[in-house]
Amino acid sequence: MKEVSISINPATEERIAEYPRQDEKAIEARIAAAEKAWQSWRHSDIAQRAAVMQKAAILLEAGKERYARIITEEMGKAIHEAIGEVSKCAWLCRYYAEEAAQMLRPKEVETDARKSYVCYQPLGLILGVMPWNFPFWQVFRFAVPALMAGNGALLKHASNVQGCALAIEEIFEQAGLPKGLFANLNIASSKVEAVIADVRIAGVSLTGSEPAGSAVAAAAGKHIKKSLLELGGSDPYLILEDADIGLAANACTAGRLLNAGQSCIGAKRFIVLENVYDIFVKLFTQSMAAARMGAPLKEETTLGPLARRDLREQLQAQVQASIDMGAKAVLGGHPVEGKGFYYPPTVLTDVTPEMPAFKEELFGPVAAIVKAQTEAEAIALANRSEFGLGAGVFTNDLLRGERIALQLEAGSCFVNGFVKSDPRLPFGGIKKSGYGRELSWEGLLEFVNIKTVYIS
Repeated sequence: MKEVSISINPATEERIAEYPRQDEKAIEARIAAAEKAWQSWRHSDIAQRAAVMQKAAILLEAGKERYARIITEEMGKAIHEAIGEVSKCAWLCRYYAEEAAQMLRPKEVETDARKSYVCYQPLGLILGVMPWNFPFWQVFRFAVPALMAGNGALLKHASNVQGCALAIEEIFEQAGLPKGLFANLNIASSKVEAVIADVRIAGVSLTGSEPAGSAVAAAAGKHIKKSLLELGGSDPYLILEDADIGLAANACTAGRLLNAGQSCIGAKRFIVLENVYDIFVKLFTQSMAAARMGAPLKEETTLGPLARRDLREQLQAQVQASIDMGAKAVLGGHPVEGKGFYYPPTVLTDVTPEMPAFKEELFGPVAAIVKAQTEAEAIALANRSEFGLGAGVFTNDLLRGERIALQLEAGSCFVNGFVKSDPRLPFGGIKKSGYGRELSWEGLLEFVNIKTVYIS
């Protein structure tokens, strides 16, 4: 029987579609077509590449309702968030269309040579192994800078969002990208190493779990290929005694419930100084309880289901284990009965570092609140994690907030706001949250040959 990828609507549990997986012959054909297209694309003018991205932005905006519906039906994101995701992809396309020429301009360096400079040349075909939680954004985040730098891009998307993968493939083709230069490989995870090993693959970018990142990094290392990893996170948010508690409660709620809590940079651990602990717990719990959980295609819904049943089961196991160890569920704490993989907004208090709610990533709408006696203890608790993706600080003293942000072990630190990605700023993590950077100038240079040219 031919292997298939299956899309299931997480709000209704109904099967949407089956997508046949590609066999070795089909994979070879796609890699060969991408390699052929790249041989001309690598020499293309930046203006030509920019024109493709500008057209892609137009197509994204014109079709945002249709694309958002595909996202929502395949992985459950609230429709207004899905529309926002598509619009953000258009912003990304325009950003690199406008900025890449300047970013990739050769840089002259004065040495003892007659002429010496640094230039930036494409590497070849880059494989992107992408997850389901932001099924458009994370693909565009990988592919747009890779393509603008003159590379080709092959996508291994998550099995449950193959409709999104095909839609993205269509967008790039309609935008004028050479046929085959961007292509989706509908393959099982077990086939990824063989693709990485292919001599025509120059590098691999993965966004996903720690085990997936470890496997891809091992394969890339074995075959001496450049790799970039954006993995999980357990982002800490420090609530200081001089913070605007109402602002903090609302921002922390937004950061925790975005995408039903299924975000690597979602707010997850809330470390609150003792003298504002009670009021923060009260306001934050009220704000979390106000979320409107329901069918994700309804405009009024702010919290949709989790993407899969097994993800909900895993989340519940982490919550229950934390409660068994002494945490208190002051809101939620149990899956919603009935159709769909719904999990309610949940607030756990009295969380301590040995609990799963503290030391593991909670991929769902569950908040872990931790009490700290002093600023120093709060910083130490924030850094007591294997992860290092994002972090936040809430305080009315901006100099204090900046000073603390510089002490937090994370790739991004925000003061008085929840962590988010922005095309103008580099994005990535440290520790077990991965390595390398996406977005901005730094992201554009991840998959180029930074070449020195020296003329005596």
